[in-house]
Amino acid sequence: MLVRTARRLPLIVLIPCRLHPSLSCSAKQILWRSAASCASGRRRGSMDPQVTATDPSRTPAESPAGGNSSAATRGAEEPSAVDLLPGETVVKEGRAAILFPDANEVFYNPVQEFNRDLTCAVITEFARDLMAQRGVKVLVPGEKERVVVSLSEETNEADVQAVEENGAGEPEVTARVGEKCEKGLRVLEGLAASGLRSVRFALEVPGLQSVTANDFSVKAAALIGRNAQYNRVGHLLQASCRDASMLMYEMRGKKERYDVIDLDPYGSPAAFLDAAVQAVSEGGLLCVTCTDMAVMAGNNGETCYSKYGSVSIKAKYCHEMALRIILHSLDQRAGVYQRYIQPLLSISADFYIRVFVRVFTGQATVKNSASKQALVYNCVGCGSFHLQRMGRRMSHGKHMKYSAATGPPVGPDCEHCGQRHQLGGPIWAEAIHDLEFVQKVLAAVSGNPSRFGTSKRIEGMLSMVTEELEDVPLYYTVDSLSSTIHCNTPSLLQFRSALLHAGHKVSLSHACKNGVKTDAPPGVIWDVMRCWEKTNPVKREKLSQTSPAFKILSSEPRLEACFTVREDANPQSRKRHLTRFQENPQAFWGPKARAKTGGGITPNLQDKRKKYQNKRKNQITDSSQLKNFPCKKFKQGTCTHGDDCCYSHDAEQKCD
Repeated sequence: MLVRTARRLPLIVLIPCRLHPSLSCSAKQILWRSAASCASGRRRGSMDPQVTATDPSRTPAESPAGGNSSAATRGAEEPSAVDLLPGETVVKEGRAAILFPDANEVFYNPVQEFNRDLTCAVITEFARDLMAQRGVKVLVPGEKERVVVSLSEETNEADVQAVEENGAGEPEVTARVGEKCEKGLRVLEGLAASGLRSVRFALEVPGLQSVTANDFSVKAAALIGRNAQYNRVGHLLQASCRDASMLMYEMRGKKERYDVIDLDPYGSPAAFLDAAVQAVSEGGLLCVTCTDMAVMAGNNGETCYSKYGSVSIKAKYCHEMALRIILHSLDQRAGVYQRYIQPLLSISADFYIRVFVRVFTGQATVKNSASKQALVYNCVGCGSFHLQRMGRRMSHGKHMKYSAATGPPVGPDCEHCGQRHQLGGPIWAEAIHDLEFVQKVLAAVSGNPSRFGTSKRIEGMLSMVTEELEDVPLYYTVDSLSSTIHCNTPSLLQFRSALLHAGHKVSLSHACKNGVKTDAPPGVIWDVMRCWEKTNPVKREKLSQTSPAFKILSSEPRLEACFTVREDANPQSRKRHLTRFQENPQAFWGPKARAKTGGGITPNLQDKRKKYQNKRKNQITDSSQLKNFPCKKFKQGTCTHGDDCCYSHDAEQKCD
């Protein structure tokens, strides 16, 4: 990513009135004032030399190759001659160049470039399929042929198919990036902030009729309008300053719905889901991001229930469970309006989760919803889990019979370790990906790697997704299984091979580096670990008789596990050394501070972060170091230790 302070341009351009009618008068006044201020207060500053910064979410291997990044990725057109306001810089990402204020008035996180790249790739393939039905062919810059990627070792004609773009029987109408298509998609970004994502849609996704970039903040809406003008996409992008829920509620009519709705809020999207499932068109695409992972990963199960209608559990599989919780919430809210969801792609990455689902209408199909949800019984001792479906459905010819589910699948105590169970959910228990669609996205990204800055990571992530077992919810981790019985950890290939030798299916999980998805029941998994413990014995005399390890190891295994490494135990994405789980790109790379009305962050924020980073790992052992910290009781006037207090009584030292 390139960040530079733009030069003052001699031409002063006032923002034209090509704004969404819903943009408030105050926002429009800001636009005119900001353009007019360029003539008077801009004679100073803004002549700083160009500064190059590395994108924190991009590894060196992911950077586009030298000659391909300038013309193919950025496009031939230069940004429009729009003067910068004091304190603004230009942030480049993809083909977009965004005016961004230095103050924290509008939210922006550079780490989510992977999120935005993946979204552009998904919407492009969605548009390709939908536009083909409407007789329109989409053209993507740099894409010469379509390649269907297969991760299997055998190569035959069915694995790799090259389809020339100018083949016979193709539609005569074409749609290119940056051009308005009358039969194209109508896109809404409900919480647009600076408008970066919407500008990228307009510049990088072909087959669009309009893009509405909405934000409740007047300053953000004004910035969106300027960015649309700066990138010359005013004919496609419309700025809107509305409450996102109200805007979507007003567009519930069948002829007014959006083909694509993107929700990427700061925190939870729960408040917008009800409106979103109504405002998306029949078969339309709904893209949702959740960054409230503390809630969805089990730290606050009661809060998760109040927002998503599901109780989260703090378990090793919490990240995949979070994906299934948001899918359950979407399906539940859509069912109220006789609609249902079809997941296309569900990703857990970095500090957030991202789901792409299609929404359809059908009263008969909505009846299947109960049988698609399940409760989770999780053992607090050994981590074994069982799923209990919420309903049953049985096919009788052309008719479907529905009944209540029977259960529970477990007894009062865990049969393996004797501990109690936690109850979580309900969660979405069906497939969370559409492998055929994921293959299309993977083929497009692999065949045109210079299109996105994070193409390498997208390819690695989607490759893992195509290898996952579709019908197996949640996963185990090898290190947690070994930790339960206090033995050495088998290698990932050895553990996978043992399950394959036993006749079970097994795969890795994109949500966890050590995660293993398998259809083997918990009893088989613990038999494998018992066999491993026999070759790597633990000191049983040190085990408590009430511990899960003692209970598990007290039973003899019912099968003889073979740990000889099989060739098919190592998936192709691992053999090819694809970028699957990237390292932390830089310090403090996670969620950024929420945007403030007045802008700016406290000047000592970074100092405080460095001061308290790893504070639990590097605990203070020397009491004299405590004098560097202020005494909170002294500040309140309640400290009775006087000079003997181990904390500082310096009145000028502020309490953190």
